Amino acid sequence: MARAPALRLIAGPGARARLERDGLQADDIRVMAGASGGPKWLALARLDEYLFGEFFAGPRETPLHLIGSSSGAWRFACFAQADPAAASRRFAEGYQQICFRPGMSFDEITRHTHTLLDVVLPDAAACQQVLANPHIKLNLIATRARGLNAARARALQAAGLGLTALANAIHRRALGGFFERVLFHAASHQPPFYQLNDLPTRRVALAENNVRQAILASGAIPLVLSGIPDIPGAGPGMYYDGGVTDYHFDIPFSQDGLVLYPHFYPTITPGWFDKALKWRRGNPRHYDNVVILCPTDEWVAALPGGRIPDRRDFTRLPDAQRIRDWGEAIKRSEMLVEDFQRLQQGDLSALRR
Repeated sequence: MARAPALRLIAGPGARARLERDGLQADDIRVMAGASGGPKWLALARLDEYLFGEFFAGPRETPLHLIGSSSGAWRFACFAQADPAAASRRFAEGYQQICFRPGMSFDEITRHTHTLLDVVLPDAAACQQVLANPHIKLNLIATRARGLNAARARALQAAGLGLTALANAIHRRALGGFFERVLFHAASHQPPFYQLNDLPTRRVALAENNVRQAILASGAIPLVLSGIPDIPGAGPGMYYDGGVTDYHFDIPFSQDGLVLYPHFYPTITPGWFDKALKWRRGNPRHYDNVVILCPTDEWVAALPGGRIPDRRDFTRLPDAQRIRDWGEAIKRSEMLVEDFQRLQQGDLSALRR
């Protein structure tokens, strides 16, 4: 008896027409996006491994530009390495094993994150692989705090975040008065989204002296982790989570080729402060040539607890159960790979789900 579909495919009009005409070809994809979302990405873990261990393996006629924020940036730092599948497995296993005991200090939590980066980028050679990869180009988003958000005192920072939320609720462009987007981009090839201007944006080339700090900053959640100060090339300031401005990415990714977006949801929330604003969703014009791959409701319902991993699991589940549940989500993501392989073979039924 056939199992329920695990993978759903959502394509913009331009992407749908191209898929129906040419199928899904690795060389047709010019950009891949990776959202913020903490451990939610573990639901895509095996699909990640397959995409970069198999689907995108080998030389390309044109570079593939990755654009990630927060956990998406960490995932993509794995994909630009010489053995992307192995790096992705290290990240998944390291993330799964993190344990936060009650009462752990702010600095202790931050140190855990720095230790995890040592798992993702274990040495200078891994950093160099990321920077010099001729086919896979890492780009990531962090933010530079402004005003009270740059304060080291948590009470002042909390006040700044409250003001930011109020301003953002009035208009998303108001967010730029409190946080500046920082696009850390591949130095050798200007990405197609280099000219982003919907929010104040600083552009900084990735280099040996800033790649680790940029990745750490992109995942530094305000009030949860310490910001990263004075990143080389980016200038003085305190740098935080890229999801603040680009939680799920509501940007014009590329006008040329397809954009592949493995995502945990079928919906797009532009920025971190938009999560509570149900009326604010991604602009459909930005998604004309985007192919979103996300789990079906049936697949999610079959996971432990009927949901994908979430950062709140650190506090609502005992460590042993959380590690077990997250491991089951990773294991079940093999089903996403099976459905993606059918898509590769020309089965476009996922478009109709």
